[in-house]
Amino acid sequence: MTRLSGPEPHVARDAGYADPPPRMGFFTDTSICIGCKACEVACKEWNAVPDDGFTFLGQSYDNTGGLGADTWRHVAFIEQSKPAGHQDAGVEGTPAGDRDDVRWLMASDVCKHCTEAGCLDVCPTGALFRTEFGTVVVQQDICNGCGYCIPACPFGVIDRRESDGKAWKCTLCYDRIGHDQTPACAKACPTNSIQYGPLDELRERAQGRVDQLVEAGAPDAQLYLSDSDDGVGGAGAFFLLLDAPEVYGLPPDPVVPTRDVWAMWRRAASAAGVFAGLGVAAFLGRRR
Repeated sequence: MTRLSGPEPHVARDAGYADPPPRMGFFTDTSICIGCKACEVACKEWNAVPDDGFTFLGQSYDNTGGLGADTWRHVAFIEQSKPAGHQDAGVEGTPAGDRDDVRWLMASDVCKHCTEAGCLDVCPTGALFRTEFGTVVVQQDICNGCGYCIPACPFGVIDRRESDGKAWKCTLCYDRIGHDQTPACAKACPTNSIQYGPLDELRERAQGRVDQLVEAGAPDAQLYLSDSDDGVGGAGAFFLLLDAPEVYGLPPDPVVPTRDVWAMWRRAASAAGVFAGLGVAAFLGRRR
C-alpha cells in the first residue's frame, strides 16, 4: 500500500519489503558540472531512450529543454551576469580590478524519486511501484496510459511517450543497481558531479561540500530536496545548487499534490453533512 501523506522513515519497508537494503540515491553537485552531457548520452544508450527531437532551442547550449518521456537526464545551462570581484589573471596586459563577468551554472536534472511520491500515490494500475532500494519505477507492461501521474509530479518529470502513450521516466537504472552496478549517468560523469550511493552517506557528504563552498566564498550554495521535512518528504535524488532553485527552473517549495487529500475529503464530507442536514430540515419543515 502506498501512503498518501506523512513521513516515511524507511520507504522500502513501508512498501512491504521485510529486510530492504539501504536506500540508494543520487547527489548531484552542480558546482563541478561541466555541461558535457555525458550523463544524457549514457542514459539514452543504456536505457534505449529515443531521441528528443534534435530541436534548436536557442537557450545557450541546452537543446533538450527539460525532462520528459524521452529525456531522463537533462543538463541545464544558465548564463548569469555576476560581479566576478577583484581578479588578477596573472597575464601581462590583462587589466585587474572589479568587473562584471558572465558565469555559467550547469546542472544535470533527473527524476527525484521522492519520499512522498505523488505519481506513485495516484497510479490506478500499480504500474508505478517502490523498489527495495527506495526508488520509484514504472512498469510499462502494466501502465494503461491514463496520465494521472503527470500532474501528480510537482517537478514535471514524468510524461507519456508519443509512440506508445505510456508513462516513462528515470528508473535510477534499477536493472544495474540490482547487480551492484553504478547507474549509467553516474558511471559516465567525468567530474563526479553525479554521485550514487546510500542516501544517508550522500547527505552527509553533501553537507560537508556546502560548508566547503560557503567558506570558499560561495554564500548562496545550498542543498535542494535533502530535507525530510520539505513538501515531498525529501528526495532520493537531491542537488547542491549555487543559486536559488528557480534559477535552475526548479520549484522553490515543491509539495506533493496528494499531501492534502485527507483534509480535502474531510472538508467534502463536512460540506455534504451540512447540505444533508439542511435538506432534512427543509423536508421536516414542509411536513409541518
